[in-house]
Amino acid sequence: MRRKTWVSGLGAVVALGAVLMLLTTFASAASSGEAQHVRWDIISTTGIPPAPLNPGGHASAMAPNGDTIRIMGSGHFVAPASGGGSSAVDGGGTWSTSSGGSGTYEVTALVSWERANDQANVGFVDNIDGGTRTNGTAVLKIAFSDGSSGVLTVGCHGPGAPPGIIEGIATTKGYKTYYETEEPAPGVDANRTIFHVR
Repeated sequence: MRRKTWVSGLGAVVALGAVLMLLTTFASAASSGEAQHVRWDIISTTGIPPAPLNPGGHASAMAPNGDTIRIMGSGHFVAPASGGGSSAVDGGGTWSTSSGGSGTYEVTALVSWERANDQANVGFVDNIDGGTRTNGTAVLKIAFSDGSSGVLTVGCHGPGAPPGIIEGIATTKGYKTYYETEEPAPGVDANRTIFHVR
C-alpha cells in the first residue's frame, strides 16, 4: 500500500513538472514574439544605387488573357506575433487596367506577412520614413472602387534577399487573376516595392 502511494505521488510530481515546463516554454515564446508594425510601399526608383527610394511608384501584373493591371499605393499593417491575419491596416492607392477600368482601392485586412530578412546596405538613399528596410511578402485584402474585391500580394526581393520572393505585385480583382508579375529592369522606374519594419 505504501509503495502504491509513493508511485502515485511520484506520478503527480512528474505530471506537475511537465505542466510547469510547458507553461514556462509557452510563456517564454509569447514574451519573445512581438507584433511587427510594417509600412509597405510600391516605390519610385531606378534600382541602381545610390538612386533614391521614394513613395509613389507603380507596379504591374498580367492576367492569362493578356489584360494588365497597374497598381500604385502604400500603407501600414500590424502583423501579430502569432503569424495570422489582422484588421489593423490602412492604406491603398490607385489601379488601372489595359482593358479600360480605373479607380482607387482600399486595404481592408492583412491576410499574412512573412518577413524574410533585413536588406543589405548597398548605398540607396531611403526617402521613406519607416524603420528597417526588410525583404518579405505580404498578402492584403483590398476593396476596389468599382465594387469588386481582391487580394493584393506585395513581394520585396531587395538587396540580400533569399531566393523565392517576387519583386513587385500580383493581385486578384473579382474572379480575374493578375498573377504574372512584371520583373523590374535596371534603370527603369517601375515594379519595385519595399517594406519598413518598426
